[in-house]
Amino acid sequence: MAGRLVLGGAPLGQPGDVGPRLRAVMAEADVLACEDTRRLHRLAQDLEVTFTGRVVTFHETVEASRLPGLVAAMQAGQTVLLLTDAGMPSVSDPGYTLVRAAVEAGVLVTSVPGPSAVTTALAVSGLPCDRFTFEGFLPRRGRRTSFTALAAEPRTMVFFESPHRLADALVDAAAVLGDDRPAVVCRELTKTHEEVVRGTLGSLAVWAAEGVRGEITLVVAGAPAGPADLTADELAAEVAREEAAGRPARTPSAPWCRARACPSASSTTPSSRRRPPDPPAPAARSATPPQSTRLSRHGSPCTHLGAPGLGAWAPMPGWVRPTRAAAGRGCGRRPGPSPARRPGRGGPLRR
Repeated sequence: MAGRLVLGGAPLGQPGDVGPRLRAVMAEADVLACEDTRRLHRLAQDLEVTFTGRVVTFHETVEASRLPGLVAAMQAGQTVLLLTDAGMPSVSDPGYTLVRAAVEAGVLVTSVPGPSAVTTALAVSGLPCDRFTFEGFLPRRGRRTSFTALAAEPRTMVFFESPHRLADALVDAAAVLGDDRPAVVCRELTKTHEEVVRGTLGSLAVWAAEGVRGEITLVVAGAPAGPADLTADELAAEVAREEAAGRPARTPSAPWCRARACPSASSTTPSSRRRPPDPPAPAARSATPPQSTRLSRHGSPCTHLGAPGLGAWAPMPGWVRPTRAAAGRGCGRRPGPSPARRPGRGGPLRR
């Protein structure tokens, strides 16, 4: 009969949080590997379970030396139950190396799911929990470097921290991520003195300076969304999708305009889709109309006020081209029919 490795979820604080399946596996397991034998006996007493299997310690200090014996027991057909002090094994607790060794040896790995401080703190925090990242315990040295690497992380972040280092950790987090970043400190989850403190990193740092005790889980909100950062090709694709949906590309409903700042059309919009520049505003009409000079049909200069199409002057809006008779009044000729049709001149005017 092939052996197996069972990962058991231990309660965080309330023994009643575990179900009857864990009780059954504890009573039937051939080997019980645990972090602390005293915690194991206390849990068995609270659950009213009598186990007959062999008990071995399995924690960070001895796990490397325990692996060969535990793998050999599973290969011999025995069931090994791995329990930590609280929560699920392998999640910032011993278990990963044993799971890897069992997988490489071809041993079945299964679990009896139980409580987890990560998901419990995330659920009660009130921060977005659709996407999150678990960072484990913060390093004792180089905390600000770790926070700097996470400054642009958009997902909610979950950390474990010891109570006597919490105040310094919150000060470092506020210095790097900002005093106003929302955060939650969960203390002693599911236990008698459970406490959930919500606020900002700055306010929580002041609160923790007075001293904190118990098991700590820190939840920090992700970085706020910034302006859209699209390449020219991506922006062109967005424009095409917006137009296909029947929305003009330059309306505020476009994705790049819903961000905090719109990219400059001159730098990001393809030239084929740029809006033509607006025509310059017409110059204000001068009190004295512009003058232009031309030669009359007799070769003498003739000055017309407001004559169109001459020089660099352009007609103003609403201008109507005058008749030939009206145009000739500025040359001293008497009003009358067009010279080309005057009687007695022998036919059409030659030019």
